[in-house]
Amino acid sequence: MIVMDSILQKIVDNKRREVEACRRAGVYDRLVIPGRTPLSFRQALIDSPTGIIAEFKRRSPSKGEINQTADVATVVNGYSVNGAACCSILTDTPFFGGALTDLAVARMTVPDTPLIRKEFIIDGDQIREAAAIGADAVLLIASVLDAREMAEFTAIAHDLGLEVLCELHNIGELDKLPADADMVGINNRNLATFDTDIARSSQIAAMLPSAMVKVAESGIRSMEEVTRLRREGYTGFLIGETFMRHSQPAEALKNFVNEKL
Repeated sequence: MIVMDSILQKIVDNKRREVEACRRAGVYDRLVIPGRTPLSFRQALIDSPTGIIAEFKRRSPSKGEINQTADVATVVNGYSVNGAACCSILTDTPFFGGALTDLAVARMTVPDTPLIRKEFIIDGDQIREAAAIGADAVLLIASVLDAREMAEFTAIAHDLGLEVLCELHNIGELDKLPADADMVGINNRNLATFDTDIARSSQIAAMLPSAMVKVAESGIRSMEEVTRLRREGYTGFLIGETFMRHSQPAEALKNFVNEKL
């Protein structure tokens, strides 16, 4: 039994209702997995000079509306040409303003850019759904899942050719990290308040498996912070609100990457 903070609990409770409604409606029975070979999210981070995972999201539970009118095709195309190694697409609707169609449109728009489905995965069929709409990777959140589920869902993803980013919020969750996880992420967001502090990534960095690709998530606001986190062993940097609060998120990314230290 995973005990969660109130905001996260509301999100996960709602997600369970959504999944059950989809199951009753036969949505998962109608899924068709395309014949495409998924791109390697992990390798794209390793090869990229920026390591930036640029995120598309319209709102958040703590900040409300961020960029409600943003067009996913315009934003991800701009991200792709302005320095992003990969893109993260929020697909949760009630709390983040996303949709499955956002990821499907992103896939058609940037066929050569790795995409991760940013979602609260609580069922294996959500991973099959991610593959069906063109994701290359999925997020597994240790605060939501137990060790058995983390391992089981990683296996399901790998069977579909997808990679997994396993997200931890504190070192106490390290024992949930599957040995065959493709990447480990440290989320700098406090799940009780949804505030961010990138010191969390710095504090945990040395305790993570040395050979695993590490991703710092949330709260990153400057290339100076990226450079410091890279020195501490991070390869990827998931950044969303810093870009999405601008009327032109891709331009914000371009300026971010070109920032003089």
